[in-house]
Parts: sequence; C-alpha cells; structure tokens
Amino acid sequence: MTEPDSTFANAAELLGRITEQLGTQLGHLRPYGHRPRKQEQEVTPPMNITGRAAPAPTEPAPVGIAPARPALAGTAPTAPAPAPALVAVGHGSRDPRARATLNRLLDRVRELRPGLDVRLAHIELNTPLLDTTLAGLAAEGRDAVLVPLLFAPGHHVTHDLPAALAAEPALRARVAEPLGAHPLLVEALADRLARAGWDTEDGTSAGTGVVLASAGSRDPRSGAEIRRIAALLGERLGGVPVVPAYASAAAPTVPEAVRALAARGRHRVAVASCFTAPGLFATRAAAHAPWIAAAPLGAHPALARLVLHRYDAALRATTRERELATV
Repeated sequence: MTEPDSTFANAAELLGRITEQLGTQLGHLRPYGHRPRKQEQEVTPPMNITGRAAPAPTEPAPVGIAPARPALAGTAPTAPAPAPALVAVGHGSRDPRARATLNRLLDRVRELRPGLDVRLAHIELNTPLLDTTLAGLAAEGRDAVLVPLLFAPGHHVTHDLPAALAAEPALRARVAEPLGAHPLLVEALADRLARAGWDTEDGTSAGTGVVLASAGSRDPRSGAEIRRIAALLGERLGGVPVVPAYASAAAPTVPEAVRALAARGRHRVAVASCFTAPGLFATRAAAHAPWIAAAPLGAHPALARLVLHRYDAALRATTRERELATV
C-alpha cells in the first residue's frame, strides 16, 4: 500500500498548488461593472495618454492692452502686450526750471499709475525733442498716446503733433485732447490762487477780480476753450469775474485785462497762471499783477490726474474705433 499512498499525496499536493495559483489570479480580477476609484484614475493614467490640467479661467485685458494669444501646444504662453506709452508733450522753454517742473509732474503721474511707461517730450527748445522720442518708440515697436501739456487746441496741437506722428508711419499712436476746460484743471488753478493768498471771502467781494493768464493762439478754438476755463474758475471762486488774457498772439494782454477790471471798480486783481511750468510768459504775466499772482500749475496732484484722464480717454477712443473696424 506504500505506492498508492505516495500517488495520492502527490496528487493532493498538485491540486493544492493549482488552487493556490487560481486564487491568486482570481484576486486580480474585478467584479463585473466595477469602475476604478478616482484616486486610481489620477495615479495610474492609461498608457500613451498624457494627463492635462483644466485650463485656468482668463481675465479680461485692461483697456488699451491687447489680450494674450492662446499658446500653442508645447509652447510657452504669450505675455499680454504692454499698455501704450504715455508721451507728455510740453512746449519747451529756455527757463531751466521748466523741464525740472515737468519731470516732477510726470513723477506724480507714475505714482498714480505704477508700471505705465511715461515719457517727456518737447516741441522745441528742450530735450528730449518729440521727434526723437517718437523715433525711439517706433524702433522699440511700441504704441503711444501723446498727451499735450497745453490747455487749448492751438497750432501745436492741431498741426505740430499730427505732423510729428506722420513722420513715423510705423508707430501706432494718437494725440489725446489738450488739458482744456475740466474740473481737475479748475481745481489746480483755484488751489494755486489760494496758496498765493486768495481767501474764500474774496470770491464775493465787489472789489476783487481775476485775470486768467495763458500763452495765447490765433486759433479761434483756443480762445473759446480759455474762455470756458475762465468761466469755470469764476464759478469755483464764488462768482467773481475772471477775464482771460494772453501773453502773445491774442488780446487782451494781461495789463489790458487788469485795466478792464479796474474800470468796473475791481482794483484788487489776482493773476491766475494757466501755464504748466515757469517760463518767460508766466513770469511776465505775474509781473503785471496789481495784487497777488499764482504760481504755474507745475506738479499739482490734480494736474497729474488730468494727464491720466486724457490718456485714458484716448485709449477708450482707440478701442472703440478698432471694435467698429471689426464689425
């Protein structure tokens, strides 16, 4: 009986091994209808399929800034285009204080709009000249908005600035409105008068008056704009008469305006300075003041805000024109 017992033992051992291997194989099988857990899907993606994250939501680009183009597969995303440079255009002066004053004004603008490329240019007499600044921007492939540091649409705004842009056809740029009749300008003018000695009671006195001194222009639109500024300033000061006067090219002059107010019984006359910076015209106007003379507007905070206001308005106009062109 020794041989049969050995046969049965070998068969039992073989059957045990088969059962053990079958159990192991069955342990790797999943029941019908079973789906892998979410964690398993993330940890073990199917072969030859690269896992992709969901795209992040995009934010609308700021006004005047072109949105970034979607990146192609395998390439880095494209950075948004920078905002157009703000080129503040002054007239220029032989007075060494003028350029320094405009630089301080633009420092205030930069503080109000961090990251904005703000550059100073001059029509004449001072560097950098406008044509040099525009050539540099064109070479850099930049867009620009020219903000005239002038108060009305005279020859410089309507002729010199467009001619400078026409000389750089590769440059995408536009000219903003001049500073003009705006509450921010009136705020700066009134504050400069107050610093010179104007008091609230002076606005209702029968013996006071104000001469609004500016550069002057032969363009009738310029005179109309200065008259609007004078009217707004008179309202701001409490109803006192404000007479426009000009340093050149138009009438009346500052002495003539002072005499006109005196003829109306207003002998206490202040001179408001509608100039952005010290110079020959501002100095002459102040010298004719029979009472007090305000300083040029310079780096007044309200003037810095007005510069940005004109820049933003030009950007919005550009955006609307481009949208209409695509319709």
